[in-house]
Amino acid sequence: MIGETGRVTGAIGPGLVGEVMLRVRGGAEAFLAYAVEPGERIARGTLVVVVEYQPPRTVYVTSAYG
Repeated sequence: MIGETGRVTGAIGPGLVGEVMLRVRGGAEAFLAYAVEPGERIARGTLVVVVEYQPPRTVYVTSAYG
């Protein structure tokens, strides 16, 4: 999962559990998502990269384009 790109489908930010869609096994699946940087907000629709994966369905992400 680390290094995979996905799209935010539920806003990520302080006090929020966001959601991202990632490609898995030929399809797309939703994962719970948190920002890697504390306090960072990532808007819905933003392209992100997975930095850390915690099974079964939690990822820590950062914006793909700064």
